[in-house]
Amino acid sequence: MSKIDTRIRHVTKPGANLFAELGFASDEAQRYQDESRALIGQTLALKEQLMGELASWIEDHHLKQAEAAEVLHVTRPRVSDVVNKKAGKFTIDALVEMLARVGKPVKVVIG
Repeated sequence: MSKIDTRIRHVTKPGANLFAELGFASDEAQRYQDESRALIGQTLALKEQLMGELASWIEDHHLKQAEAAEVLHVTRPRVSDVVNKKAGKFTIDALVEMLARVGKPVKVVIG
């Protein structure tokens, strides 16, 4: 049986430009990093908007987190994550699905 090589050869430091570390030219690496940060920011903003809608629905219906979890088909800690806008814990799909369950279908408008 062959042994699998699991040695770590390089660790990218937090905040480092991954594209520069991959060998892209400095100006190109900066452009790619700026573009990826902008896309990540847009995704986070969208997730936060969807979470805000869910949190408002929960508040408007005077639901406890456990009650909301039942309606949303998720666990109570997941509802807490929504209310506290822990965007990194959700996909856009999951949030859209939860909104659909409460009668708030999401419509996408591209501007």
